[in-house]
Amino acid sequence: MKRTVAIIGAGIGAQHLAGYAALPERFRVKTVCDLDEARGRSLADKCKGAGFTTDVGEVLSDPEIDIVDVCLPPHLHCQACLDALDAGKDVVCEKPLACSLSEADMLIERSRQTGRAIFPVFQYRYGPGMSQLRALIDSGIAGRCYAGTLETHWDRPASYYDVGWRGTWAGEQGGAVLGHAIHIHDLLLSLLGPVAQVFADVATRVNAIEVEDCAALSVRMRDGTLVNSSITLGAAGNMSRLRLMFEGFTVESDHAPYAPAAKSWTFIARNPVRQRDIDAMLADVPETGTGYAALFAAMADALDGSPGREVTLEDGRQSIEFATAIYGSARSGQLEELPIRLGHPFYEGWAH
Repeated sequence: MKRTVAIIGAGIGAQHLAGYAALPERFRVKTVCDLDEARGRSLADKCKGAGFTTDVGEVLSDPEIDIVDVCLPPHLHCQACLDALDAGKDVVCEKPLACSLSEADMLIERSRQTGRAIFPVFQYRYGPGMSQLRALIDSGIAGRCYAGTLETHWDRPASYYDVGWRGTWAGEQGGAVLGHAIHIHDLLLSLLGPVAQVFADVATRVNAIEVEDCAALSVRMRDGTLVNSSITLGAAGNMSRLRLMFEGFTVESDHAPYAPAAKSWTFIARNPVRQRDIDAMLADVPETGTGYAALFAAMADALDGSPGREVTLEDGRQSIEFATAIYGSARSGQLEELPIRLGHPFYEGWAH
C-alpha cells in the first residue's frame, strides 16, 4: 500500500524527504509544513507534486494524509504527536520521542486509544554493520557480551547554537546526552536489551549554553554487560564508535558520526580458528538498506502487517527511560537503577 505523508518541520525534515523519495512505490509526500515560509517552500519544491502550508491544522484535516512526520524542536514533539493521533493519522517522530516518561506513557496510551501507530526515529539501526552483528548474535557465535565502549565525539562550535531553541532546557530539553548520544545509546539498547543501572557525570565545558555538552556514563545492562559511554561536543572532528567484547569475538563499528552502521564492521575472533566461521557467515548476510530509507521501509512493512524490523513506540519509551536515569544520576550524584517507576522525581521530566 502506498501512503501519503506530510512533513512538519523543514529542517531535519529535508533528510526525511530524501528517505521517502527513495521509496516512491511506498510513499508520496504531499505536504511540507513550516512556519518559515522560505525554508518550507524550498523543501517542498524539491519534491514533485508536494505542496506547502504554514498551517498544521490544514495538514491534520486533510483526509488524504495517512502519516504525519514530526520534525519539530523536541519540546513540541509530544503535543504534535497527540494532535496527529487524534486526527486519525499514523505518526513518525524525530528523536527524542518525548521530554519525559510521563509524556511517553501518554503517547502509548493515546496510540492504544486511537488505534494509530507512532514510529520513533532511530535511523542509525539500519545498515550492513548492524545486520552483520545481529546475524552473528542470532547464530550463537557471539555468545555473552562482557563489556563495551561507546564514543560520541562530535564538534559543535558556538555557531551551532545560533538556532534559538538549541542549547536551552526549554527548547532542547537536554544537551549532548539527549540530542546527540541518544542514537548510539539506542544501538546499545536494541542489541543488548534493558539497562539495569547507570552512574552519570555531565558537564558544560565546550560552549556557553544551559545544557550539558560533555558526559561520562558507567552502565550495567540487565544481562550483566558493563559499558562506558563517552560523550563530548568538543572533539576535533566528528566520530561515533561502538566497540563490544563478546565471548566469540570483538566487534568495532565504523566511525562515521551520523551513519556508523552504513558500512561493514570489523569482527575479530577471540579464537583465531573461529575467524573463518565468522567471515563465512558475514559473507552470507544479505545486503540491507541504510538510514532513513531503511527506517521508513521497515515502518511500511509493519503497517502492511509484517512487523519485526521497525522502531517501536516501546523502543522510544526505553530511550526516554534511559535518559531519565542519566539525568537523575547526574543530578543526585548517585547510582540510578532501572526500571524507573511512577513517583520517580524525574518521571514528569528532568528539564527543571
